[in-house]
Amino acid sequence: MESFVVSARKYRPLGFEEVVGQEHITTTLKNAIDNNKLAQALLFCGPRGVGKTTCARIVARMINGFEERVEVNSLNIFELDAASNNSVEDIRNLIDQVRYPPQLGKYKVYIIDEVHMLSNSAFNAFLKTLEEPPSYAIFILATTEKHKVIPTILSRCQIFDFNRIQVSDIAKQLKKVADRESIKVEEEALHLIAQKADGALRDGLSIFDLMVTFSSGSQVTFKDVLNNLHILDYDYYFKITDGLLEEKVTEPLLLLDEIIRKGFDGHNFISGLSEHFRNLMVSQDARTISLMEVPETTKKKYQEQASAASSSLLLSWLNISNQCDIYYKASKNQRLSVELALMKMAHVNSVLKASDTALDQEGLKKKLN
Repeated sequence: MESFVVSARKYRPLGFEEVVGQEHITTTLKNAIDNNKLAQALLFCGPRGVGKTTCARIVARMINGFEERVEVNSLNIFELDAASNNSVEDIRNLIDQVRYPPQLGKYKVYIIDEVHMLSNSAFNAFLKTLEEPPSYAIFILATTEKHKVIPTILSRCQIFDFNRIQVSDIAKQLKKVADRESIKVEEEALHLIAQKADGALRDGLSIFDLMVTFSSGSQVTFKDVLNNLHILDYDYYFKITDGLLEEKVTEPLLLLDEIIRKGFDGHNFISGLSEHFRNLMVSQDARTISLMEVPETTKKKYQEQASAASSSLLLSWLNISNQCDIYYKASKNQRLSVELALMKMAHVNSVLKASDTALDQEGLKKKLN
């Protein structure tokens, strides 16, 4: 049986043009290499799975003049995982290697991953070499927690801050992978996977592999992703909001009961409902609609429902759901707290109308007097 290679490895970028969502980093690095102005100590910071180690390997390949489709020669690149090699002895062994020039290529590149895990004594042992490295040595440090790296190390490095990758960018990359693997996918399914990845492309690819394994017939559907990742279908939120707009509490309460019976937590439900109200609010203005990270078809649904609700109504609902979210864990009857929030929301519109009527009558009296 042929061994399976996960998509995160199989489709790891070998050139800067393939790196997703980090154009500000890749452009700067490429220009620095082209103009021979690359610093000898670089610090790559950012969340997990966004391309820090990948970019470090690309830099190693480019400065040595290797072809992009050829793996970096093991004599030119040294990778150290500081999470498991964080002692003074580990750093001294690395420093001993730095003394010898490369046998092939122009540079020796040292990539130290999770550098924040180094002990203080290991950091101190590394300072002198980092400040005055040999002309043929390049150090690339990578970390998910820049605040844990001591200032004396930070001051000696050129710092690059990697961004969380946008949902739309992850979804596009997943679509490319699906096309290459001849896998049929639904756009909504890819967006759901991208949202679950939380800004990390590597996580998105891992979830995608999982969904392909679970799905039958080489097809990934929205329904399959919902079921396998145990995510609440946002159609529930549209239905609940329709019930609230009609000022009927029965339908929202029955839908909540169905959601809870499916095994979903009340806290997740109320936070999801808050997100839904927020999306409805940004849908009311063409300038803010881009703030929603959902498929185009779903954006249209939000726009249609948002047109039926006033901003004051949505803001009131959002305030009620947010209060429920804040006090949920402290409540002794958590289901009741969510049900009470839905009941309040169902009556908000009538209260607002009564308030407007009272204000109109008061204004009329003042005019008559």
